[in-house]
Order: sequence, then C-alpha cells, then structure tokens
Amino acid sequence: MKKIVIASDSFKGSLTSKQVAESIEKGIFNVFPNCVTDKVFIADGGEGTVDALVETLKGDLITVKVHNPLMRPVHAYYGIIENGTTAIIETALASGLTLIAQEERNPMKTTTYGTGELIKDALLRGCRRFLIGIGGSATNDAGTGLLQALGYRFFDSTGNELGKGGEILSKIERIDDSQVIKEIKNSEFIVACDVKNPFSGKTGASYVFAPQKGADQEMVEMLDAGLKHFAGIVKRYYGIDIDNIPGSGAAGGMGGGLKAFLNASLVSGINIVLETIDFESRIKNADLIITGEGKLDAQTAMGKAPCGVLEMAQNNNIPVIAIGGSVEAYNELNKQGFTAVFPVLPAPVTLEKALEPDFAKANIENTITQIIRIIKNLK
Repeated sequence: MKKIVIASDSFKGSLTSKQVAESIEKGIFNVFPNCVTDKVFIADGGEGTVDALVETLKGDLITVKVHNPLMRPVHAYYGIIENGTTAIIETALASGLTLIAQEERNPMKTTTYGTGELIKDALLRGCRRFLIGIGGSATNDAGTGLLQALGYRFFDSTGNELGKGGEILSKIERIDDSQVIKEIKNSEFIVACDVKNPFSGKTGASYVFAPQKGADQEMVEMLDAGLKHFAGIVKRYYGIDIDNIPGSGAAGGMGGGLKAFLNASLVSGINIVLETIDFESRIKNADLIITGEGKLDAQTAMGKAPCGVLEMAQNNNIPVIAIGGSVEAYNELNKQGFTAVFPVLPAPVTLEKALEPDFAKANIENTITQIIRIIKNLK
C-alpha cells in the first residue's frame, strides 16, 4: 500500500470527521508505517459540515451572537473559505433542534432567524458564495425567519407586519422586499439538500418532519395548510411553484423558501462538499479509500457521505472500505459497490459507552489495524 485516502464523515454524537480520520490513520501506520495517507475531512451538508470544510481547506471560523429558534441570544459560528469569498453555513448551529429543550420544541413558534443573521454577517464581510447545510433544524417556517433577518417583511390581510415561526405562514398575504440587504443580489446560494420531499402534502415538510420537532397532529395539519398557502403567495409574487420541487420540503420548507427568494440551487450535500474540496484530484493514484459514518445502513446508499465517496472512487477504479459504529444492510452496501463494510464495536456495549470518544477512537484504530493486516498478508 503506497497511498490510502481517508475520507469519513463524523460519528455523530461521538467523534468529528477529523478525529475519525486520525484514528484510522493510526491503524494504518500500525501496519504500514511508511504508507502515504491523505486525511480528507468531509460531511454531507449536515452536522459537522462547517468544521470539515474549514479544516480541510484551511479556512476561518467566525463566531457571531445570533438568536436561537426561540429568539434567545446564542453564539453560533460559520466558516469562510476560498480567500474570504465563500461562506459555509450550518442551519443547526443557529436554528437547530439541539438548541432548545425538548419540552420547548414547537414548530409553530420556532424560527430560522438566527441562520439569516449568520448569512447577513457573512454578506457584510464580503462573502458572495454560500454553501448552506440545512439539516437538523427545529423549524417549520419555510425559511421566513431567515428571510426576515435579511430584510424581507411579511404582512397579513389587514396590513399588520407578522412575527415569526411556522404559525405566520397561513396569514401571509403581502411580501415587502424593499429593505432587503442589497448584497444578496450579487450572491450565489447553494443548499445542501439530501431529501426529496415536496413543500407540502402528506410527504411534505410538515407531515414528515414536524412531529420530530415537537408538533402534534393538529399542529402538523395547521403547518401543512400554512405551507400550502405560502406556496400560493410565493407563486403570485415570484412566479415560481415551489410546492412540488423535490427537496423544497427540507428543513421545514426552508429548501423551498431559499429556492424562491434567493434563487438557491438545491443540490446533493456530499456532492457539493466533494466538489468544493476537489476530492477527485486528491484520490488520484490512491490504492484504497477508507470511509465511514456513525451508522452504516440502507440510508447510507441514499446520498450520505460514504455513498458520495464511493461514487467518485468507482469513477476512478479505486476500492473503498467503509466502517461504522454499527452496520446494517451488509448485502445492500456490498451490492452498491463497497469492497467491504465493518463495524468497529468489539462487543455489545451500551450506546452511552459506544459514544465515548476515547472508546470510539480505540475501536476505530483497532478495527483498521486488523483490516490492514489482512491486506498486508494477502499481498
């Protein structure tokens, strides 16, 4: 083995992409101390995207005081790469479900305003290209809060300006964009969107995702009706029908809102990440790629990070081994093209124990050591 590329997503709740890569590298060096390794930190647009891209591309992290989903002050951060021209935004860092207590979760009230504040700060710093990961939101407001932070205003039928949260969607009758921050017009917005759900309806944002964010059945129906109404208003103002655009229902309808108001592109998260870091050039002449994520299962084959890595590796005839904290769907993953998939847990343990960082690091190193020993002895 002359060159091995390491490109794993984070192990959610346990290790960052960088920590996983470092543990994999230790396992490789235990057997092939002179092997060339290239650690590439990746994510699929969800948790860890900012950290992974900033680490890989040697960018900067910017911390900003913004508002959380319930409009309470919170510090969040975003990344700047490519000589200050591109901003990496993670919705979860300002508008995420983990920022509020479980008993407070209510998508009728929660807002994406804080994410808009991150975008505004980056615009004022000179960024004109935005990669926005919209996973993990606590919201179902179609991105209206984000848009309000950028200067958009929403009014009801009597001319009253509306507040925030999913509850305003059914009341919106007029949109005012006269105070929108001017820098938006010359900016490009790319949204990492790995779900195909439409804006509204039984497979839309509210019915599929709002229960996870604290909505009961009555709320789900009200939110869905609000999204349907808002889609009609958007069509009247901007001539775009967001209701049936695949991915428009992502993040409580944020995908559709960003598409309509910011002319955003909705793209595969892992694909845009790999393109941004020029992954294809980094895997040239590699003998092997090792990838992974916290759980390898049927969902992995549907656009997750290891899937994107595999696709690019296949285009370059490079074998790929995947590791995970747990592994399901072995046959599906093998049929997809992974040379082999391995769980890293040595024995049954509690979830709490499995997520302990030091325990996880040691398990990854030990698993990789055993895999590489097999490779060495078959050469």
